[in-house]
Amino acid sequence: MIILYRIYQWIIVGPIFIALTFITAVITMVGTLFSGNFWGYYPAHYWSRICCWLSLVRVRVKGRENIDSKTSYIFVANHQGAFDIWSIYGYLNHNFKWLMKKELEKIFMVGPACHRAGHVFVDDSNIHSIKETIADAEAKLRGGMSLVIFPEGSRSWDGKMIPFKRGAFMLASEFKLPVVPITIDGSFRRMPRFTYNITPGTITLTIHKPIYPGERGFNTKALMAQCRQEIEADLPACDKGESIGHRI
Repeated sequence: MIILYRIYQWIIVGPIFIALTFITAVITMVGTLFSGNFWGYYPAHYWSRICCWLSLVRVRVKGRENIDSKTSYIFVANHQGAFDIWSIYGYLNHNFKWLMKKELEKIFMVGPACHRAGHVFVDDSNIHSIKETIADAEAKLRGGMSLVIFPEGSRSWDGKMIPFKRGAFMLASEFKLPVVPITIDGSFRRMPRFTYNITPGTITLTIHKPIYPGERGFNTKALMAQCRQEIEADLPACDKGESIGHRI
């Protein structure tokens, strides 16, 4: 059965994925000339759903009632694999911008489309660039527009979480926005970072209750620990703890 799926993946899904990605990028770049918030989100939203559907990957969402479409949040999620992006884009059902690595801006068609969509690119090479990132993010986080961040910074090698970086939580403290932890469970088993082979199955997206800032904002260290604890609580035992690959 797996041999038939591999044939299906590489002969049918692969070419359709490439074509859909190109079409989505073009639609995004043209559409954002008229409306950045709509065309910067919905083409990629449906692209992600189609990619999951074609790959025979089902995404189950829990806790969507915890968020309000008119409220701006900073979403922080664990990063198990490539399907994390499609799961959140396709099934969070909340308009947002990604906080993305600067080098992703160079990807053919995808980079320019993300730039036109208004996603926030991070260049942490110097203090001036970090300040520009903060100013860019602050200008966009209004009227229900949110930000999604993978605080680990990269995908796990074994499904367990990598230590969080402080950037996401510093932004939350700076902007005094509620932070929503998201647990992604199953993405590593669908397609881990060391292979392009997909395994059909289910991914569970758990949207936790927002964590609201106090009058003085957040304690960054405490917020980071609380988010990690909540995310890890909804992972199976085999995915709890720190990534072995990181410790090595």
